[in-house]
Parts: sequence; C-alpha cells; structure tokens
Amino acid sequence: MEKIDKITASFEGGALNGTLHVPGDKSISHRAVMLGAIAKGTTTISGFLAGEDCLSTIRIFSQLGVNIERSGTNVTIKSPGITGWKNPDEALDAGNSGTTARLLLGILAGSMVTAEITGDRYLCKRPMRRVTTPLTEMNAKFESDHVAGTLPLTVKGSHLKAMSYEMPIASAQVKSALLFAGFSADGTTVVTEKAVSRDHTERMLQQFGANVQTEGTSVSIVGGQSLQACNVKVPGDISSAAFFMCAAAMIPGSTITFKDLGLNPTRTGIVDVLKEMGANVSIEQEFEVEGEPYGELTVESSNLRAVEISGSLIPRLIDELPVIALLATQAKGTTIIKDAEELRVKETDRIEAVCSELQKLGASIEPTPDGMRVTGPTKLKGATLSSHGDHRLGMMAAIASLVAEGPVQIEDASSINVSYPGFFEHLNSLTRSKH
Repeated sequence: MEKIDKITASFEGGALNGTLHVPGDKSISHRAVMLGAIAKGTTTISGFLAGEDCLSTIRIFSQLGVNIERSGTNVTIKSPGITGWKNPDEALDAGNSGTTARLLLGILAGSMVTAEITGDRYLCKRPMRRVTTPLTEMNAKFESDHVAGTLPLTVKGSHLKAMSYEMPIASAQVKSALLFAGFSADGTTVVTEKAVSRDHTERMLQQFGANVQTEGTSVSIVGGQSLQACNVKVPGDISSAAFFMCAAAMIPGSTITFKDLGLNPTRTGIVDVLKEMGANVSIEQEFEVEGEPYGELTVESSNLRAVEISGSLIPRLIDELPVIALLATQAKGTTIIKDAEELRVKETDRIEAVCSELQKLGASIEPTPDGMRVTGPTKLKGATLSSHGDHRLGMMAAIASLVAEGPVQIEDASSINVSYPGFFEHLNSLTRSKH
C-alpha cells in the first residue's frame, strides 16, 4: 500500500458492453473470516475477496493461532475458538483496513488476548474513539502512547458487561464492533442507530448460530453464546460494481450485466439513486443464500437528471458517493448530497478529496459541511488525479477517464488493490481503453 505509482487512462470512445462477475463483497469477506475464527471448528468460505484489506484480516487471525488456508477465492478456517486464541508475537497490522481495525477492537475486547493493533499511515490517522469510547463503557481495556484516539492501540482482553447504546451516527463498523463485544459480554447488549446501516454482521452472526434480534433501528445480542462453524458463500460486491454501473449509465449505448451480485437492501442505495436519476436498471433474477440476497442486475445508458441524496439513504450508499458525484457531473441540473459527514472520516476526507479531484477535470462541484453540490452536464477534460491512498477515489478517477476529453493520470493507483484486484482488467474487457 505504500507503493506510489501512476497509471494513464485514456478512452477512445464507444459504448461499454459485457458481463461482469465483480470480486466478492469486502464487508462479507471480512466478517466471514472473523466469525470463522471465533467459532470452534472448520468454516469454509467461497467467493472470498482476495484484496489487500481482507488479506490483512486473514494475517491477523493467523497471528492469533487460527489455521487459515486460502486457494484463490476459497478459504478454509480451522479454529480452536475464541477461547483458544494466543497472544500474538508481534503487533496486529490492519494495513489500510478500517473495518479490520474497528471490528477487531470489539472482538479482542472480550477475549483473553492482549495485542497491539496498528495500520498503515492512512489508517493511523483515522478516528478510533467512536469505537473505543462505548467499548470502554463495557469495561474494555485500551492503552495508547498518545492522546489522539488513533492507532496504534493495545487491547487487553477483559470481562465485559452488556450495555444499551444509542449511536450518534449510523456506522456499520461501530455497530459491528459493539455486537462482537456484546457476544462476549454478560447480559444483553442493545445497539440503536439513527438510520439502519449495512447489516451483514447481524445476518452472519445468525448464520453462525447466534441469537441476534432486530427491531426497527435497534439490534440486540445475548452474551455468552457459542458459534457453530459453517459454510459461507460471498456474493459480488455491489460497492465495486457501482463504478461500472455508473459508467454504463452515463456513456451512450452501454449495457453491462452483473452476475451473482450482492443485493442486500442495506447496500442497494446506488440502485435507487440510478433509477431516480433516470438510468435503466433491471434485476432479472434474485436469489438468497444463507441470509444474503444476490442476483443478476443490468444497467443501460440513458439521459440522466439531478437528484437530492440525503437522510436514511446515505448509509445505504456511503461508499458509492465518490462515483455518484462523478455521475452527477453528467446529469442535467444540480445534484445535492447532504447528511454525509461520515465521508470526512473514511480513508481520506472524501468530501474534500472528491471535490478537489473532480474540479481538476473541470467539474462544477463544491463541498459543503456534510456533502457536496454538483451541477451538470459538464464536459470533463484530462488531468492528473491523486487517489489520496483511497481505493474508491482511484477507481472514480479511472471511470472519469471514460468521459474525459483527454488522458487521465492516476497517482497511487495501487490503492485500488485494497478492494478490487483486477479492476483494470475488467475495465479493459468492457472498453477499448488503454491503461
């Protein structure tokens, strides 16, 4: 992830057409490894995302004494269970993965393990107090050599007590960390959100046999349970597909079909926005396996119009907002994105970064405290863009090259490997672009 490289992307024109199997869902891949490590016995995972973030999760649980073998997108986990974990010999390095770090804080808080958690230079700037503060109320023990509330942090596993917690913001990472801690705590832990964030943790806990109850925006888990190892199928990641969905929507004559794509309703905000903007989106087939819906989805190009994106919709598409901002540059009118202050504490401040990078291309876009305003349609020009070490900004820049008049250079394009290894191969399969 520290490697700095530059890729030049240019598009010769023409429609995007084809079929894609995007890589496995990043959120589900993380959680499958984590729960497979917590449960005693053998868990198998198919469709695992072999991106850098998820590989960090595998390395960490291997350090804790869990036997994990991977062959491509298949993973086998043989675990002694959480009570059989060992103290690691070295710090647990989460790389660039905020999901790994934050969920691990909740998992280790109720274990018998003492470990230091660290990450790369980007992750070590991201806030962790949103997790450690409520966990401390549950009797979790953390130590740090600094006062910034960031990594590195040392977790000392301890006896936790259940709590009821109302989250100030909707965050699947914070919710998941508290549910994992509640799994090891005495009593019933209840987490309430302002709006429902992605619910992969709740679904997968149930798949592994846990008693988890959901009522409205509240989730509760009874502590002291045991999990049963099982088989997990990971569908395609809709957040990765979103980049090509937006490309198909804004480039005339394009049609892209996505196979085995995750269609969890807490993640399909991008589908709702595309439809509201006038894009042609259809779901041909829909299935469900072990609690996670998936199916076949097709996006065709059309004339796009501006929309307002806000409120409870935001948690359902928080990771797609960078490419939605790009899409809005090609829509008629002014698109308003608000209630998205969570973007400021992602891999980078995505509000400022998205606006500054798209402005380099000539976009009419302005940041606001909790989002941005984008006016279109606008002809974009070639430029040199930075990913800011953020995989989603790197992919946004690559998709921008499809509509820009002139080449787009992407600095630190290696960041894309965090969630989408093979991204450029898939892009080339749909276009006549050169990278």
